[in-house]
Amino acid sequence: AKKWINIRKSYGNFYKVPRNQTKLTIMLEKLGMNYDGRPHSGLDDSKNIARIAIRMLQDGCELRVNERMHAGQLMAVSSSAPLEGAPAPQMPRYRN
Repeated sequence: AKKWINIRKSYGNFYKVPRNQTKLTIMLEKLGMNYDGRPHSGLDDSKNIARIAIRMLQDGCELRVNERMHAGQLMAVSSSAPLEGAPAPQMPRYRN
């Protein structure tokens, strides 16, 4: 993987919150969700991050690649950079 979406960074930018409010448990809490599973379990953390990503898409966020590796160095990707590949899937909007 040479390019990816850093959900913490996307969450902070989309919801306009400081970096200290982008820890997994805080993001879930602010979205009205509970942590599912055991903390620091790779599988459970991944599932919870996916739940956050789904909610962000439902809220209208356009998730984009925002980090990449280049010559062994972590690089930020400009938010004005064009999207690569297929557009993000549109999640159904549910009314509560």
